[in-house]
Amino acid sequence: MIQKLFPLDKNYILRQAQTSLEDKALDLMVFELKKSYTALYNPLMIMDTTFNQIIDSYEFPAERIRLIYHQLCGIYRYKFGDNQLELLFDGRSHFEKFQEDWFLQLTMWLRQLGQFEPYVKTMLRMTVLYDTESRAAWSENQCKAFINHYFDLKIVKRNGELKLKTG
Repeated sequence: MIQKLFPLDKNYILRQAQTSLEDKALDLMVFELKKSYTALYNPLMIMDTTFNQIIDSYEFPAERIRLIYHQLCGIYRYKFGDNQLELLFDGRSHFEKFQEDWFLQLTMWLRQLGQFEPYVKTMLRMTVLYDTESRAAWSENQCKAFINHYFDLKIVKRNGELKLKTG
């Protein structure tokens, strides 16, 4: 992780908190994805081959979903990335508070995104229904575009740096 000037800047601590929760968050993303699929496409939980494959699958290349996680992390830091630390009176460190806040927000976002078919379909194609690398790459790009549209963000690349813009 690159730290520039202020090691106690909120965004550095927030990024560390997000990184420390990555494995737990990836499991949450897959769990919420399976719940969303069930709610959208199989609310009666009828056991067919596709449903069995989705529910029973835990082995897939995690790199694609990790990129989506990093995108959501960046959006959170952009939207809630004020660099001022607040005073905490409950005995927790800022790191612990940021972990808790981030995980709650991620859970809420995953449930909101899980209500949309394009998100669920693309996430399934690159995780539990993974079959080819080209299909996973296409799904990843579609998922990123959907998330950017959902959060009303534009990513602009200037001088080698990616910048987020709203609206």
